[in-house]
Amino acid sequence: MPLTGPALGALRILLVEDSPEDAELMSEQMLDAGLEATFERVESADDLRHALARFQPDIVLSDLSMPGFSGDDALRIVRDALPEVPFIFVSGTMGEENAVAALQKGANDYIIKHQPARLPSAVARAVREARSAIERSRVETELMRAQRLESLSLLAAGLSHDLRNILQPLLIMPDLLKARTEDPQLHHLADVIAECGRRGHEMAESMLSFVRGSRKASERIHIDDLFQAVALLLRSNVPDGVRLDLVVEDEGLVVDANYTELQQVLLNLALNAIQAMPQGGNLSLTASHGGQRDGEDWLRIAVVDEGTGMDADTLSHLFNPFFTTKADGTGLGLISCKRIVEGAGGSIHVDSQLGRGTCFELRLPMHASAEGGEPIEQLVALGSGQSILVVDGEATRLSLLGNALSSQGYQLQLASDGPAALRWMQQEAMPALVIADAGSKLLSASQLLGEMATLGYRGPALVLEDAAGEMPEDVFPAGIEVHLLRKPLQMQQVFRAVADALG
Repeated sequence: MPLTGPALGALRILLVEDSPEDAELMSEQMLDAGLEATFERVESADDLRHALARFQPDIVLSDLSMPGFSGDDALRIVRDALPEVPFIFVSGTMGEENAVAALQKGANDYIIKHQPARLPSAVARAVREARSAIERSRVETELMRAQRLESLSLLAAGLSHDLRNILQPLLIMPDLLKARTEDPQLHHLADVIAECGRRGHEMAESMLSFVRGSRKASERIHIDDLFQAVALLLRSNVPDGVRLDLVVEDEGLVVDANYTELQQVLLNLALNAIQAMPQGGNLSLTASHGGQRDGEDWLRIAVVDEGTGMDADTLSHLFNPFFTTKADGTGLGLISCKRIVEGAGGSIHVDSQLGRGTCFELRLPMHASAEGGEPIEQLVALGSGQSILVVDGEATRLSLLGNALSSQGYQLQLASDGPAALRWMQQEAMPALVIADAGSKLLSASQLLGEMATLGYRGPALVLEDAAGEMPEDVFPAGIEVHLLRKPLQMQQVFRAVADALG
């Protein structure tokens, strides 16, 4: 009887059968019914194990009783080696009790040899059900992975927000410190603090990069300086048996990318390489010209170790989220590296052999650097008593902004939320300028400015928005001139923005 239903394609059918004649008869029955298949016959436990590994069958058909070998033994071997492969007993001596017992042990079906007409349809049904189960499992796994990524993105967003608030003083205080002293050593310390704050903010933002796919601003990076910084950070993590070798073939090599993220990639790859060399070995980081492609110069960075290496199966899953070979690994390091490199317009490639080590190769385009804007000049005592209302729910930033602007000659009124700001505005005179955080919870910046416009405010406003924010200008009320300032804040930028807004 010809088969019905979707085509199954070419099948690999393994026959556990001591009778060549019976095996040939079963093969002919399935081919005559329209199955496209290749067959292999075994009749011992060792032959079965070898065939499962080499032949990779789509289904196994087994006799119940054979000299020195039983169908029950065959079922156990198949379930241990390939649990997802369907298994059908085909026997001339199977009673009802044996059939029930076979199904309870994990067989998918049973066929009586002297009633073979059902064999082709039973094989087709078992293969379809097995494939459906595999697909269902794959979809469930992807769904769980998506749910975990969503949960992780929410956690990363919360941590990023909190860390940026904690780090904000490191960007505001250095300018205030430099304005109060001429000591060159204190000026240098202030610059170090500001740089740490900026890098900290970038690291907090990079926590979201693998789920948000965001692209950070590029900067001109000297590879020699980057390698030295990576070596300094690795110093305490390199065991005695590992030799670290850094080679920059041309000291003038530069690339436009996000410094913090590229440093994170190299550190991640280097630490993985160190862990792959428990007995020691050489770890090399090499930077060189990667040639030209489409008329553009490319940079090549190679991270090479002499560690344990990886097999083909591990390599095929290497950049899957949550895939890890470490007992305490998260499976997010390499996918984060991949997205950072691809976000910079580059690519990452891996070559590895068991027992011979691994090479990660990064290729990055060496774009021409955009000319930077004019440096912001040091602004001192710009104010002449103008009244400024600052509305910010983050207490630390609110206090620092108040102190910093007061030191420049402005009169400050601070409000922790929109309702408090509106109450002050109803009771006091209108301010010359309003500074409002876009992320206020009780009233958004646009809602707050709309209420202020209703009260008669027609002055300028400075809205502090997140780096990822894209606020359309039409959300703000007509009659109020709105200036946008990106967080994290740096005080010289704040001073300039306030001076520009006040004219």
